[in-house]
Amino acid sequence: MRCPFCSHDDTQVKDSRPAEDGAAIRRRRQCPSCGARFTTFERVQLRELTVLKKGGRRAPFDRHKLERSVQLAAQKRNIDPERIEQMVSGIVRRLESLGEPEIPSEKIGELVMDALKNLDPVAYVRYASVYRDFREVGDFSQFISGEKLSPKGKTEKPKDGE
Repeated sequence: MRCPFCSHDDTQVKDSRPAEDGAAIRRRRQCPSCGARFTTFERVQLRELTVLKKGGRRAPFDRHKLERSVQLAAQKRNIDPERIEQMVSGIVRRLESLGEPEIPSEKIGELVMDALKNLDPVAYVRYASVYRDFREVGDFSQFISGEKLSPKGKTEKPKDGE
């Protein structure tokens, strides 16, 4: 692995341990040239995924982009980063297990929305506001009332007759 600091071609693994409940391996590396230390993660990738965008454009699936969007929605929320990582890993596993090489961006968005709804209602609404392109304050209240989100953050069960 190339050193990210000095671009030396060969680095040494100093420590390896399982991460993400055994779904990845975390490696601490050191560069013999500059002495810098850094961490890498190794994950199994079942297949190359391509995201089919709304406009018909195709882009390679980027796990880090998915992670960043979830972290942005969860910013300043009291959510354990490990739970976010587990959620993202679960979404990626579901996408890979679909067996389709091309995944519509809407499918990815819906999977993220479902996962965030169970993780944190504020992060869920934040993500939805970007994903569903809210333009006015009324869009937020309409979405929240339509989702039947209670003030405590639990999703309310529909009453009989609704």
